[in-house]
Amino acid sequence: MASLSSVGFHAQIVAMPDGEPNKKLAIVEKLAERLVALGATRDALLIAFGGGVVGDVTGLLASIYMRGVDLVQIPTTVLAQVDASIGGKTGVNLRSGKNLLGTFHQPLAVVIDPSVLSTLPEREFRSGLYEALKCGVIGNAELFERIQHATIKDLHQNATELEWIIAEAVKLKAGIVSADEHENGQRRVLNFGHTIGHALEAESKYRRFLHGEAVAWGMIVAAQIAAAMGKCDERVADRICTATLGLGSLPKVTAGTSSILKRLGSDKKVKNGRVHFVLPRKIGEVEIVDDVPKQVIGDAVESLRRMMQ
Repeated sequence: MASLSSVGFHAQIVAMPDGEPNKKLAIVEKLAERLVALGATRDALLIAFGGGVVGDVTGLLASIYMRGVDLVQIPTTVLAQVDASIGGKTGVNLRSGKNLLGTFHQPLAVVIDPSVLSTLPEREFRSGLYEALKCGVIGNAELFERIQHATIKDLHQNATELEWIIAEAVKLKAGIVSADEHENGQRRVLNFGHTIGHALEAESKYRRFLHGEAVAWGMIVAAQIAAAMGKCDERVADRICTATLGLGSLPKVTAGTSSILKRLGSDKKVKNGRVHFVLPRKIGEVEIVDDVPKQVIGDAVESLRRMMQ
C-alpha cells in the first residue's frame, strides 16, 4: 500500500476469505458490492494479490464488473505463480464441479516475485510444485528431471533453482496459451492430471485436497491409464508416479471409485459425451484421448488405494 501510494495510486484493500470453499459466486457478489461502496468505476484496476483462489475470483470479478475492468495478477504461492495466474482463465466452483462458471480475461501484467514464497507453509509450497512437475511432463523434460531430483528443502534454500523452475513453467504455459487462448486445441494439454483431480476436489467438497495435491493424484491416474492403454512404456508411468510421490505425502483418497467416475460426467473436459484425458507418451510429450474405457479408469483409480497402503 505504501508503494502504491508513493507513486500516486489511490488504492483500497478489499479482503476475501481464502481457500477453495470460498471460490464461489456468492463471494464474487460480495466483492462487487464492496467495489460499488468504494466508488469503483469502469476505469478501476483490480490487483489480485494472493494465491490461486484469489486470482481466479478476482479475475472473474474484473471480467464482469461494469462489463469488464483492468486486472493485474500478483501471485503469492507457487501454484499461482506457475499456473493459476498465467493464461487469463478465471472461474468459481459449483457444488456440481470445479470451475464450471468462468471467463477468459487476460491481465495487463503478471508480477512474480519468488521471495514471497519464503513464508509459505510447506504443504502449500509442495502443492505448487506438482503443477510445475505437470509442466515438465507435458512439454519440458529438463524441468521434470530437475524437480524429480530436488527436495523441498533444496528448493527452499536454493533461490536460483526455484526461480528457474518457476520461469520454465511460466514460459511453457505462456507459449501454449498464446497459441490457443480459448482452449480449442493445444491448450487442453495443460489439463494433464486435472480430469481426476477436479473430480477428487468436488467429491471432497473442496476441503480435503489443495488443488496441486488433487492434480498430483490425477497425474498418477493418467500415467496408469496411459500404461494400461499402451500409450506409454511402463517405465514412463513409473517415473511419473515416483517423481510425484517423491515430493511428499498426499492426503488419502477416501471417495469411492464409483463416486469419482460419476463426477467425470460434469467435467468441463467432456465433449460430445466423452471424457477427455491427457495421457503421457513420454516425459515431455502427451496426447489427448477420448476413448478410455470406463473399466481402465476405474482400475487406475482403485490403484491409488494400493499406493496408500
